[in-house]
Amino acid sequence: MKQRILVSALGVGALAVAGLTSTGAAIAAPTPYTAGKHAAKVCATATSPHTASCHAFKLVDAKGVSPATATPPATGLTPAGLRDAYKLNGLSANGRTVAIVDAYGYPNLERDLGVYRSQFGLSACTVANGCLRIINQNGGTSLPRFNTGWAGEQALDVDAVSAAAPDAKIVVVQANSASFADLGTAVVTAAKQPGVVAISNSYGGGDSADSTYGTYYNHPGIAVTASTGDNGYQGGSYPASSSYVTAVGGTSLVAASNTRGWSESVWSGAGSGCSTVNTALSAAASFGTGCAKRAMADVSAAADPGKGGMAIYYPTSKTASTWAQFGGTSEAAPIIASVYALSGNTAGYANALPYAHSGSLFDVTTGSNGSCPTTQWCNARTGWDGPTGLGTPNGAGAF
Repeated sequence: MKQRILVSALGVGALAVAGLTSTGAAIAAPTPYTAGKHAAKVCATATSPHTASCHAFKLVDAKGVSPATATPPATGLTPAGLRDAYKLNGLSANGRTVAIVDAYGYPNLERDLGVYRSQFGLSACTVANGCLRIINQNGGTSLPRFNTGWAGEQALDVDAVSAAAPDAKIVVVQANSASFADLGTAVVTAAKQPGVVAISNSYGGGDSADSTYGTYYNHPGIAVTASTGDNGYQGGSYPASSSYVTAVGGTSLVAASNTRGWSESVWSGAGSGCSTVNTALSAAASFGTGCAKRAMADVSAAADPGKGGMAIYYPTSKTASTWAQFGGTSEAAPIIASVYALSGNTAGYANALPYAHSGSLFDVTTGSNGSCPTTQWCNARTGWDGPTGLGTPNGAGAF
């Protein structure tokens, strides 16, 4: 199994300044972020081919610091902005549940989620009112040890679900570690929870075989989403390269003076590529992916930390939390899981649904995430392309 090389602590933005990806391939340099800020990776790099790293980034200053602040960053995407960009206003999850799978514990998750939801006028989502549940990978209440990076990922995930589908219930399943065995066990547990219609996975490692790990992600009737990664065009990244999941790429999202009110292009960090081991989706057969096997992404959503990154409330230690602006394809995966919950339509393998309704998506046709031997694997175009798949939500009609 191929070990996937992950971006250094300076993040994809720093690599792009040098004109390189983490593997040395050329990448289009993004527009610099304001006030000298750049994107920094939130989780530690995976040290084994059998472990994953989370795909979250946060904006930091020139010194690599995200200063504590009592208010959300003004440049961060808000719940109102997100729902407007993807035309989700008026849609309801009707009590359906989105599951979040991540590694390690986060003791103040409920408290911090309350701060986020209160800030943006969203209804309370607590353990007491039945909106929120937090369990371990086996379904119990004895939770794993705290990890700052993965707790930041969890904060992004629950805030993203809250923003996209405010009335959805949320269950967070915390794996004991970032190993694929533990994370996979957590996914199986998530699938067994009452009311779960979607499971979001904002992490990945090297391209791996469904014959080894697929049983963890094979849940017909539940939309299992997985982020494609933050290193640009690299080839497959598991579990996004699984034939059982919806692979979610990333875009740069900015307000615009057009009919939609927003404009999107490829985020230069969005992962894309072809799996070398997993079966191509039959639903994608007529979309010209150019991949002999599983192609990713299927769909996409906002992921650029500086252009569409969310304002979130996240932990800086086991006891302290603050506001910052987060992105990465970790942002996109829970957004898409939430849209599946809003649609209420997850029969069969949900990754086939967007291919049957591609006209109900915003097609992203500009931008690149690197250099590649087959144009559509790293360059946006009309129709399917690797970095953004078929496009981004325009309501829930494609899901």
